[in-house]
Amino acid sequence: MRSHVVAPSSVVTNSVQRIIAILGPTNTGKTHFAMERMLAHRSGMIGFPLRLLARENYDRAIRAAGSHAVALVTGEEKIIPPAARYFLCTAEAMPTDREVEFVAIDEVQLAADPERGYIFTDRMLHARGMRETMLIGAETVRPILKRLVPDVEITTRPRFSRLAYAGPKKITRLPARTATVAFSASEVYALAEVIRRKRGGAALVLGALSPRTRNAQIEMFQAGEVDYLVATDAIGMGLNMDVNHIAFTELTKFDGRMRRRLTPAEVGQIAGRAGRHMQDGTFGTTANAPEFDSELISAIETHTFDLLPFVFWRNRKLDFASVDSLIQSLALPPQSRDLVPAREAEDYRTLAVLAGQQGIRARLNEPAAVALLWECCQIPDFRKVMSEAHNSLVSRIFTDLTGDGARIAPAWIERQVARIDKTTGDIGALVGRIADIRTWTYVSYRSDWLDEPLRWQEQTRRIEDRLSDALHERLTERFVDKRSAVLVKRLRDKRELQVAILASGDLVVEGITIGTLNGFRFAPAPVKRGGDAWALRNAGWRALRPAIEERLAMLDGAKPKAIKLSPEGDLRWRGAVIGRLAKGQHLLTPGVRPLIGEGLDSTVRDRVAAKLDAWLMAYLPFRLGGIAGSGPEGLSGPARALMYQLGEAGGHLPRGKVRSLIDALSKPDRKALRAAGLRIGAQRIYYPELLLPQAQALLGLLWQVLHGQREIDLPAFGPAFPIVDEWPRELLHTCGYVIANDTAVRADRLEGLWMAVRKLPRGTTVIANPELAEAAGLEEGHLPAGLHALGYRPDPKSAGTYAKAARRRKKYKANRMKPDQHSPFAILRELTMSR
Repeated sequence: MRSHVVAPSSVVTNSVQRIIAILGPTNTGKTHFAMERMLAHRSGMIGFPLRLLARENYDRAIRAAGSHAVALVTGEEKIIPPAARYFLCTAEAMPTDREVEFVAIDEVQLAADPERGYIFTDRMLHARGMRETMLIGAETVRPILKRLVPDVEITTRPRFSRLAYAGPKKITRLPARTATVAFSASEVYALAEVIRRKRGGAALVLGALSPRTRNAQIEMFQAGEVDYLVATDAIGMGLNMDVNHIAFTELTKFDGRMRRRLTPAEVGQIAGRAGRHMQDGTFGTTANAPEFDSELISAIETHTFDLLPFVFWRNRKLDFASVDSLIQSLALPPQSRDLVPAREAEDYRTLAVLAGQQGIRARLNEPAAVALLWECCQIPDFRKVMSEAHNSLVSRIFTDLTGDGARIAPAWIERQVARIDKTTGDIGALVGRIADIRTWTYVSYRSDWLDEPLRWQEQTRRIEDRLSDALHERLTERFVDKRSAVLVKRLRDKRELQVAILASGDLVVEGITIGTLNGFRFAPAPVKRGGDAWALRNAGWRALRPAIEERLAMLDGAKPKAIKLSPEGDLRWRGAVIGRLAKGQHLLTPGVRPLIGEGLDSTVRDRVAAKLDAWLMAYLPFRLGGIAGSGPEGLSGPARALMYQLGEAGGHLPRGKVRSLIDALSKPDRKALRAAGLRIGAQRIYYPELLLPQAQALLGLLWQVLHGQREIDLPAFGPAFPIVDEWPRELLHTCGYVIANDTAVRADRLEGLWMAVRKLPRGTTVIANPELAEAAGLEEGHLPAGLHALGYRPDPKSAGTYAKAARRRKKYKANRMKPDQHSPFAILRELTMSR
């Protein structure tokens, strides 16, 4: 671009050139108009205040003109195709030696910025297109622009939408699509943490982030993954986002030298980010920020601010004869009252320090060396926290470049870059590494400083991208509760939720696990308290309703074998507990208590209870036979009475207890009962199938439920076993056992022993020997207990011999027992009548 050096109070006149200024508040389409004007020319260049804006408009230009015709030029990145015609740049990186038809400078009011203002003043005065130059900015620059560039044609553009003050709001009351503004990284992080707890999460935009990280955060906000943005005042520099409300957390900032109050124009620039195109925007305060006064509100709403009294300036005609001459030329004062000397910029401070080092001065033996030193001093200090470290870095680079190889030592760069290439650590560590690698990215684009510039450009870019991606992940992990953010947005938009229930029972809504559905009980995933906790719960219940209805339909159609009764009395379906046995009126008529989560409709409980009741009514007769059902048809009264008593006793009784009922049975009754599985023995009446371990366990469970003693462990069922004190005798009887001494003997085994003893010859004694045990189906060790159950006691006259003990009660004398108490016949006859 052809450069023109002008006196501050004059302007270059050129009949071909046209200099126009497009002024107005935010959201007026000024930048969009400049892009259209550039693309209407055969070549053009625009300087932006931020690398992020340059990249955003670079992408737009590629879509319009093709990648072959568009270049990106920033301090850290240069993409310049051979046939490039359009250049999107940061203001500092504009290639001022390239001639193009169109040139535009965005946000020219930044000429009043104490840190960077002199750059924008220089571009405003000297950057010119061969055919058209466009200066874009706020109305506050109008008078000074007219004085410094008299031939400028000024056009004012009105704001597309209205901007209104909405007053103070609590953080929990901030509307969706709000950008909350703070003025330091620590304040941004603290505020983002509060918003995560209260509102589900926020995206972050601040100068410490790399452009890639900022883009990822902005995309997250734009995509609606979060409804809140926390930013520094960088948000005011033309970042295009769908923000409806701007909330200030304070109205003061540290400007690098002191803490000061924001000017109304600065507040207006930031507040103006609210509202996009024709969408109205609002602004206000939050946290501890004071309310706006009426004058400030009026100024922002009407876009009426104090005019700029001056702009910053630094001499661009530098003298490289010596380092002292260079410093003096940088310090030359301006010749206009509209211009004031710029503050000591970072490059100037670095130059002043290095110029005082004898080792550096010794290398400044010609103007080219002085110019090289000045170029090195312009390496940005992205960390901005350790000036000594940055000065040392610049000194080392200059020393290498003025050495024998005239290149930066490859081994040294390798060590520096390798030290940075780590994605571990917290947010602060990653931010620091990104700042370090951005420095080396900047250096890598000085192709005359390195042996392999392309290699280093690619390597530093890859490292910066990896670090940026890791930083985005850390920020998202720390400041975004994705479960809350996604679901809250869906709920507020009243959109249909995508719901899935995994095999594990996890309830997944919009890809986020919000809880676990165990049967018909829902356990929400832990949610920290906050303003959106209600929304998460609402999302869970909203998604749960159709899921519960689907499960109910599946349960209604489930086959009996799909429901299982556990040893603990739990009713399981598809691996989940949906009910539990409860105490009923009778051993064989327990109740069912459905296990339903809190908050579900009562109809869910009723439907589950009905299904389980029906299942249990079919299950118990299936497992316990006639005692749990209606029994055979056509039975007489005595037979039905016998069935009822058997049911109450668990399926077995001593014959003597129901002798009258047995005697009253007809032949058809006996046949029907026998067909139903009932065995009427000489000593016991029982169902053999109920003496199997599975049936015994079920009867034991039913007894536990009826008596409310679930804590008692059931025995390991077998023919006989020693009794433990904690087992109630009634429980063992229900499970089919007779208590003998301290041993429980199963009813069928006792009947077998009876039959074995009964077959012995008259007048013989009963001897506890293995043959008798085998005949009774008992282990030898349990045989004495079985005899004890039959009324036998050890005969003290003969070891191993058992005889019926004499009793003195009249009841037994009436049996006409013979004096010989060793007679098995007499013993069996007495036992039959007495038991």
